[in-house]
Amino acid sequence: MLAPDCDIFTMYEMLGSGLGLAEYEIDLAMTQMAQGDDSYWVFGYGSLIWNPGFAFVSAQKGLLRGGHRSLSIISHHYRGTPEQPGLVFGLARGGSCRGMAFEVAAESWPEVAAYLHAREMVTSVYRDVVRPVRLEDGRQVAALAYMVNDDHEQYVGKLSLDEQVAMVRAGIGSAGPNVDYVLNTARHLEQLGIYDRTLIALVRALGGPDQAA
Repeated sequence: MLAPDCDIFTMYEMLGSGLGLAEYEIDLAMTQMAQGDDSYWVFGYGSLIWNPGFAFVSAQKGLLRGGHRSLSIISHHYRGTPEQPGLVFGLARGGSCRGMAFEVAAESWPEVAAYLHAREMVTSVYRDVVRPVRLEDGRQVAALAYMVNDDHEQYVGKLSLDEQVAMVRAGIGSAGPNVDYVLNTARHLEQLGIYDRTLIALVRALGGPDQAA
């Protein structure tokens, strides 16, 4: 078990460095830490950045380590159909991800958590976990994040740029065209000053507006 006086964020970094700490212990400790706060945090890396859909009291850029933004989840509903699937983002293992951290008041948390579960866990392609996020103001918080379920059939791993382009161009779901989802995410990341090289390459291949490096 984790030492009672350890810094949980340091311990998580140790886990990421391969020092053998059990991930479930980190998740448990982070969850307990979050439950002791007056507010809760949610980390957004895709559509949550520009369409959170829930009430929050503050928001700022944040850095999550141990996962990276990856357009690697087949969408049969929001951005595609079973016959013509699209692609949506997930947090895949490894690396780091810059996104938005949303602070939610404790009294609003049950409603927000239920909303996010209904939105993100439709097919269980994500794992709802709590991860340390470093905020732009220097604080470190425990935030709810949605990691990829590596074993799920909708997770396709790393696709080639051509494969991504073909699926994004063809996908249209209940929330609209897949290309709009990708371009919206890219545009809002650019506005935040977040440079995602892989996403920028995809936008260029789709014929979207060029982004500064």
